[in-house]
Amino acid sequence: MTIEIDDLRIRFGEREVVKGISFAVAEGESFGIVGESGSGKSTVLRAMAGLNQSWEGRIAFSGEPVEAKRPPAFFRKVQMVFQDPYGSLHPRQTIDRILSELPLVHGLDGIEKRIARALSDVTLPQSVRFRYPHQLSGGQRQRVAIARALIAEPRVLLLDEPTSALDVSVQAEILNLLADLRVERGLTYVMVSHNLSVIAHLCGMVGVMIDGQMVEQVSVDNLRLGKVEHSHTKELRSLSVELEEPA
Repeated sequence: MTIEIDDLRIRFGEREVVKGISFAVAEGESFGIVGESGSGKSTVLRAMAGLNQSWEGRIAFSGEPVEAKRPPAFFRKVQMVFQDPYGSLHPRQTIDRILSELPLVHGLDGIEKRIARALSDVTLPQSVRFRYPHQLSGGQRQRVAIARALIAEPRVLLLDEPTSALDVSVQAEILNLLADLRVERGLTYVMVSHNLSVIAHLCGMVGVMIDGQMVEQVSVDNLRLGKVEHSHTKELRSLSVELEEPA
């Protein structure tokens, strides 16, 4: 599923927090948005996901523009993985109940098989189904959050800093898992992060945001070579010590 964003503008009251950004993502590719806190990157993702309905411009998936309010079918095709897996998983529901929710809402059949496949795809044992979020590690909770996003067989995953709450060693495991899933399922990703090396690990193209503007779009290859133009991109690159090719 392709993605096109044209002249996207978002206001909170009188304050414009996203100032006419545009970018496109080809089907099966991964686009990263990097920027400091308050740059507007997560606000863009929430508008794309249909969680923020107050925006102007054009958001299109597979060439079809979407309205501010999305029909239920949209959420089968486009799913979001949030920054904090502990906060996004209901603490009083078992993993089985959490993973059953989306198929039940959309009237999907074969829920047992869907749950089993989703857990297998994120390399979690089936026994996890009958545990609660607090009984899992941070990495396991994020795998459950990814499994929940996958269970309706979406075409797009929107990733909001999906590794920032995790230890560095676990971050790499989750990024490698997401990279494998993208290839295996032909998914299209948009990922936001304040960490340039995390974006470079997973994405082929990077959009750099500051103060609500996307000031540069650059391939990860050129980023690693230092072939960047905007001063903010250069600054972010100089702060990143892990822009070499991932192992």
